[in-house]
Amino acid sequence: MEMAEEVMTFTPSKEEFKDFVRYVAFMESQGAHIAGIAKIIPPKGWKPRHTYDDIDDLLIPAPIQQVVTGQSGLFTQYNIQKKPMTVVEFQKTSNLAKFCSPRYVDFDELERKFWKNLTFNPPLYGADVSGTLFDPDVSEWNMAHLNTILDTVESESAVKIKGLTTPCLYFGMWKSAFPWHTEDMNLYSICYLHYGEPKSWYVVPPEHGRRLERLAKGFFPGNAQSCEAFLRHKMTLISPSILKKYGIPYEKVTQEAGQFIVTFPFAYHAGFNHGFNCAESTNFATQRWIDYGKQAKLCSCRQDMVKISMDAFVRKFQPDRYKLWKAGKDDTPIDHVKPTPEATMEKKSWCRRKNRPYAVIRKKTSNM
Repeated sequence: MEMAEEVMTFTPSKEEFKDFVRYVAFMESQGAHIAGIAKIIPPKGWKPRHTYDDIDDLLIPAPIQQVVTGQSGLFTQYNIQKKPMTVVEFQKTSNLAKFCSPRYVDFDELERKFWKNLTFNPPLYGADVSGTLFDPDVSEWNMAHLNTILDTVESESAVKIKGLTTPCLYFGMWKSAFPWHTEDMNLYSICYLHYGEPKSWYVVPPEHGRRLERLAKGFFPGNAQSCEAFLRHKMTLISPSILKKYGIPYEKVTQEAGQFIVTFPFAYHAGFNHGFNCAESTNFATQRWIDYGKQAKLCSCRQDMVKISMDAFVRKFQPDRYKLWKAGKDDTPIDHVKPTPEATMEKKSWCRRKNRPYAVIRKKTSNM
């Protein structure tokens, strides 16, 4: 089996942490995007919020119960909307005997319990709650204003898209999960775990994304026939043992409270929560994303699926390709290894600061 790239962990200094766009470019200059996901541990002392003691009464308007059917590593998740509840009510529910986290020695044991018990005791998930827990005066990595080129959507069309151009909160409990998907329009995503139990992620590197799509299509032919982009429905759970059996490279990473996770364009990811927690997430973009956005396969069967016009992005950032693209003739293949154009300058700058030689990223190739 071909190995996936190792997931990188970054520990920026206070100075490096000040500029989000620049640091993402630096991460790509180091090859972080090749794995499809990266972990970032903020500088010591950095806090996004003074206190979390004041959010108990925050309302979760539409918690969902996640009912899972299936067997042998192949599952479908159905979301049943429940009545509104406050954060403190959700937390109390998560502590009930049938919902609380099991005892476990290490991650491997917890992971086995997750996949073994997926179809029992459907958990609740407080997903897609509009809002942010970042204090307004926090300037670093504040999800309410990351200041990336995705802001072009708002400036050009005066449209805000919940969870995509604005942040959303996610309240998890043991076994609540997010099925295999890429982000809307194959964008980047950023997730911060404010507090609580860890969140574990699986990721398939972007260069192997089409292989995962073919595998899912083979296992769920009815879904694939109904919608070419059925994985965008976020209903499909495929266990790592199945991925391994069919030679799909993947990696896992566990996010602890106080850590960021960034997913890169066209990185299929899935995961689950270890227990009660609160995370915040939104999308962003770099110039490298534009080709992914142009080639994104969109769901054709649901009215509420997100679609962004790429016109403003191509016109502004790829003017030399605009006419070709408008004529439907811009079929430039995507290079999943090449970092975003902003990264070249940032890597040279970083090398100068650290007094290190500049090197070009090469793709690792190894076999198991």
